[in-house]
Amino acid sequence: MPSSNPLLPASAIAALPESIFVHPLNPRAIRHGKSLGDETGLQYLGVHLVRVEPGHDSTQHHLHQAEEEFIYILSGRGVAEIGEETVEVGPGDFMGFVTGGPAHSLSNPFAEDLVYLVGGLRLEFDICDYPKINTRMYRRGERREYVTLEE
Repeated sequence: MPSSNPLLPASAIAALPESIFVHPLNPRAIRHGKSLGDETGLQYLGVHLVRVEPGHDSTQHHLHQAEEEFIYILSGRGVAEIGEETVEVGPGDFMGFVTGGPAHSLSNPFAEDLVYLVGGLRLEFDICDYPKINTRMYRRGERREYVTLEE
């Protein structure tokens, strides 16, 4: 149940159990996360503490048509693919993705865990495109529908 207190102390965050999410379109995309936004009762903004183990991806390469999102690297290193560019990212690096912006993904080819904050809008409806696999996802609430796009 969400907290009525907006302060979530570091000790409470450390005690939260991690949930594991495997992306339905990328079995290598395995995220271990804690929803800080849920714990403080945020309704319109999702904020998650995420850990990606070595050899895994954070997601399938994608872009959102309605929601904005951000990533702030806390520890470890990763490789971000943003549009056509691939860059190494590390602690203190920030990425902000506007609606309809470049497709992006994050992977961890290194020997230590990659830990970051990710956040974004919690709209009732979003469209997410996965250009590398020619797929589009329509989301309304918790319901998701995937369709193959024609080339």
